[in-house]
Amino acid sequence: MKASDVKKGNVVEHDGTVYQVRDIERSSPSARGGNVTFRFTLYSIPGQRKFDLSLRAEDELKEVSLERRQAKFSYMDGDNFVFMDDEDYTQYTLGPDVVGENAGYVVEDLEGYYVQVIDEAPVGLQVPTSVVLVVTDTAPELKGSSATKRNKPAKLQTGIEVQVPEYITNGEKVTVNTLTGEFAGRAS
Repeated sequence: MKASDVKKGNVVEHDGTVYQVRDIERSSPSARGGNVTFRFTLYSIPGQRKFDLSLRAEDELKEVSLERRQAKFSYMDGDNFVFMDDEDYTQYTLGPDVVGENAGYVVEDLEGYYVQVIDEAPVGLQVPTSVVLVVTDTAPELKGSSATKRNKPAKLQTGIEVQVPEYITNGEKVTVNTLTGEFAGRAS
């Protein structure tokens, strides 16, 4: 496909690496006869490494067919995460390099995971925008008159650490925003 036809979210191949298009900037030339250029912000699949690419409107990019399969986390196989497809029960084994920073948001019995598949091979994992996790270790609330809201670190069941309000205690369920990695409220 021509660079001018590429849209956000498209999956393309460049120099043997597969990328997802996250942002597109179009720049028009100031001189007549100049070429329109497109600057793409790409993220590699898997790995999520950022790559900037500038192309002229007529330059070609190979579009890759990426399938998103809804799946649930089943179990750990060594360091690998095993997900099961919600529709046909296919098992996808994703290595820690594919899951990457999302590992802290993988828990059983949670809806909203999508395994990204290219040519039958799992290449990426999309996590829900928020997950509910249990606080496993945090300091007790400090008693005293304080009108200011204070935060404290809390370790969660998957091993990640987030800042939570000081009234949160061990064993409580909290919602974490997976885009920012921040506390988003108490969960019931």
